[in-house]
Amino acid sequence: MFNSTQVMETIDMVEKEHLDIRTITMGISLLPCMSGSAEATAQKVYDTVCSKAENIVQVAKDLSAEYGIPIVNKRVSVTPAAIICAPFPEKSARIGKALDNAAKTLGIDFLGGYSALVQKGMADYERTFIRTIPEVLASTERLCSSVNVGSSKTGINMDAVALMGDIVKETATLTADRDGLGCAKLVVFCNAVEDNPFMAGAFHGVGESGTVINVGVSGPGVVQHALEAIPGANLSEAAETIKRTAFKITRAGQLIAREAAKRLQAEFGIVDLSLAPTPVRGDSVAHILEALGLETVGTHGTTAALAMLNDAVKKGGVMASSKVGGLSGAFIPVSEDIGMIEAAQKGAINVDKLEAMTAVCSVGLDMIAIPGDTPATTIAAMIADEAAIGMINNKTTAVRVIPVPGKNEGDEVSFGGLLGRAPIMPVHGASSEAFIRRGGLIPAPIHSNKN
Repeated sequence: MFNSTQVMETIDMVEKEHLDIRTITMGISLLPCMSGSAEATAQKVYDTVCSKAENIVQVAKDLSAEYGIPIVNKRVSVTPAAIICAPFPEKSARIGKALDNAAKTLGIDFLGGYSALVQKGMADYERTFIRTIPEVLASTERLCSSVNVGSSKTGINMDAVALMGDIVKETATLTADRDGLGCAKLVVFCNAVEDNPFMAGAFHGVGESGTVINVGVSGPGVVQHALEAIPGANLSEAAETIKRTAFKITRAGQLIAREAAKRLQAEFGIVDLSLAPTPVRGDSVAHILEALGLETVGTHGTTAALAMLNDAVKKGGVMASSKVGGLSGAFIPVSEDIGMIEAAQKGAINVDKLEAMTAVCSVGLDMIAIPGDTPATTIAAMIADEAAIGMINNKTTAVRVIPVPGKNEGDEVSFGGLLGRAPIMPVHGASSEAFIRRGGLIPAPIHSNKN
């Protein structure tokens, strides 16, 4: 039970500090939908998603009204579509469009799972499927795509990395009229997780139950406010404050997750602890780091401060819920965090610093706008660098970069809504092509041999 003090704390967190449930995501297995033809499979996919998630939007509205906590996004994730499309990979776009139509029918924000898992190798059908991604993302509105190219157990599939450099470029070109917006719906992973509720990387793993509810909570503003209340505290005390705050945030998330699962006749999966920012002032991970004493995010000490924040959030969250999963860390998307946007505009943060920061947080180089003429091999090399950090450190890393057609360093692009805006950030001009063209597999690290 909550006492009156805890109730008032929660009200303050919602009204003054931007506490919200960032997403309720229903994971749905599509394995029973596999049929002999693309047409029959697409119809079954549409029917299954619409049936299973029929009430997700209404349940979210009801819970938000009853508990007084905003639920920002209602989403669905599905079995990696490359598996479902294996018998007819050249017709994969039919499945993608069926999924997008289902999302529109349901009125949800995004649907994730137009995905492929190729961390050790690519079958012919997977390669064909991946090549459909640009066309599908350009012709749909709410569908998101992801590809896992590496893991700590298998190494990094550099053939897949090279291919994804081309796919990102082609996606940007096909959505050039929207400043390459298709790339905002495409993420390349190492160590992708099966229960991630956040887009664009959500998919429903084959090891999951048939229908699952995963919830992502978010409260950067709550953490920032708590730290600003103790300006003279040392870092041990600051970490303890973050931990206690994360505990409160997670308890709210677990309450919503359990009730949502019950009402939607699904299993309660996990609560994802990730601090997910928005472009709204007062809802920034960058500003948390600055509240710890940095003049601006990106200066020396940023990586250390982020490591402490990420660890404290995890410690507080796992005390509050027995079902913590997903990514569970601190997101640092440039275009979606007002503090990151401002730091990038004044040159305080660059891609190299962001790469260093990803070694200690979730998830990777995220929502970074780069020059439209950046070579595909350079993008592939960025993916390889992030995958190496994930592989060696046994953590999830990812790349979601947007080579904006016709834009150069110093320009700015606006995507609108939660996707925000971003200055075009420079990348290194020296070529990585010969390295990427070698292909093959970067072997898994020695510590992967744990059997």
